[in-house]
Amino acid sequence: MGTRKFLVLLDDSRECLNAMRFAAMRAANTGGAVVILSVIPAEDIQHGFGVADVMRAEAQERIEAHFEVFAKWMRAKPKVEPELVIREGDPAEELISQISDDPQIGVVVLGLNSDKSAANPVLTRLMREAGTLACPITIVPGEMSKERLEAIT
Repeated sequence: MGTRKFLVLLDDSRECLNAMRFAAMRAANTGGAVVILSVIPAEDIQHGFGVADVMRAEAQERIEAHFEVFAKWMRAKPKVEPELVIREGDPAEELISQISDDPQIGVVVLGLNSDKSAANPVLTRLMREAGTLACPITIVPGEMSKERLEAIT
């Protein structure tokens, strides 16, 4: 089967940080790998006269810079070399596609905001599909301390 991969969704949320930490520490402790998925929302790309290409390139640059921040930490501390996957479309849709495209993905790791009113469309969608997904979902509370994370991974 090869290396088991932990799939994490990269977005601008604060809880994304804890999901990254958890995935990296679990991967380091189990000899696994980390795949970081970032999705460019289709509506962020306006089509026409090459504008789409420019916007896509800008979005990819932003994502790569954001990814580097996490990657640097992962290489240094848990000693994991993460893989970046950039897709375009609906984040939940693309996450599900990524799981079916990569049979080595063993666990999806999602951060969860402590704000109960905040909707999490990706999680909502995954929960609907959870029974048919090819791997389990781990939900990491955004408020969990780094020490607590280290203790449980």
